[in-house]
Amino acid sequence: MRWFLTLLVFVLLVSCKKETQEPTQFLKLMELPDGFPAIDFPEDNEFTEARWALGKKLFFDPIMSVDNSISCASCHLPSLAFSDDKSFTSGVEGRPGLRNVPTLANVAYHPYFTREGGVPTLEMQILVPIQEHNEFDFNIVLLAERLAADSTYVEMSQSAYEREPDPFVITRSLATFERSLLSGGSRYDSNSLSGKEEAGKELFFNEKTNCSQCHSGFNFTDYAFENNGLYENYPDIGRFRFTNDSTDLALFKIPTLRNIEMTAPYMHDGSIATIEEVVEHYNTGGKNHQNQSEFIKPLRLNESEKENLVAFLKSLTDQSFLENPLFKK
Repeated sequence: MRWFLTLLVFVLLVSCKKETQEPTQFLKLMELPDGFPAIDFPEDNEFTEARWALGKKLFFDPIMSVDNSISCASCHLPSLAFSDDKSFTSGVEGRPGLRNVPTLANVAYHPYFTREGGVPTLEMQILVPIQEHNEFDFNIVLLAERLAADSTYVEMSQSAYEREPDPFVITRSLATFERSLLSGGSRYDSNSLSGKEEAGKELFFNEKTNCSQCHSGFNFTDYAFENNGLYENYPDIGRFRFTNDSTDLALFKIPTLRNIEMTAPYMHDGSIATIEEVVEHYNTGGKNHQNQSEFIKPLRLNESEKENLVAFLKSLTDQSFLENPLFKK
C-alpha cells in the first residue's frame, strides 16, 4: 500500500510540474516570434484572456454595425491575413469603401493608424469603422446600449473590465484581440528558402532594388509616409487630409509585406491585382509626382530577377497564422 501511495504522489507531482511548464493554447497565443520586440500594452488595457475573448466575440459579431449586417471580420478575413480580396469592401447597405482593406497582422506594433496616420492608438482606431458612414455607420454610445441589453456581453464585460459594456470596454477589448494577431512564422523566418527565394531575398535587400529602404525591420515596414509614383494625379490626397501640408499630398503609410501573397489587390486603392504587377510597377519607376520618394527609380530587372523577387515575397506567407484556430470564428 505504501508503494502505491508513493507512486500516486509522484504521478501527481509530475502532472503538476508538466502543467506549469507547458503553457496553455491561449498563453502560447502571445508568445512573440523570434526577433519581435515586446508589445507595449496600455496601462489601462493589459492583456488578459477575458479581454481577448470579449474582443474576439465583438470582432466577429455584426452587432457592431447599425443594421446588424456586417462585422469587423466581414472586411478583415482571417484566411486572408485579416485583409480582403476586393479593391474596396462594401459597408452597410452596400455602400462602397473608400480605401483598400489593410492586413491586421502585427497591428500591435503600428505607431499610428489609418493610411494617413491620423489616429495615434489602436484603441482610438476602433472608433473609426464604427462611425464611418461607408462602414458601420453607427454610434458607439448606441452600440454600448445594444450590448448592455445582451446578458452574455454584460457577463463578459464584467469579467474582463469589471464594468458594464460601454465605449471603454468596446474599444479596449477589440484592441486586445487585434494585438494578438502576431505573424512571424513564414519560411523566411525559419530560414527554409528555396534557391529562387534566396536569390529574390538578395535582390530585396541590396541597393539595386532599395526595397528594404522602406520595407525594413522585422515587420517589413518603417511605417513612414511615402509616395510611390502610382499616379501623377491622385484622387485620394493621402496624408494631406490629416496635415494640410502640401509636402504630404498623396503620401501613404508604408504597409507591411508579411503575408503579401494573401492580401491582393494592392496599393491604397486596390488598383494593382497581382504581386507580379506590383514588381513591374516598381521596375518601371512609376509615374512622376511632386512628392515621389527618392527611392522610386527604374530598377531594370530582367525576367528572372523579377520572378525571384516575387518568389521571395511569397515566402513571407505565414501558414500557421492563416490557419490558427484561435483566430477563427
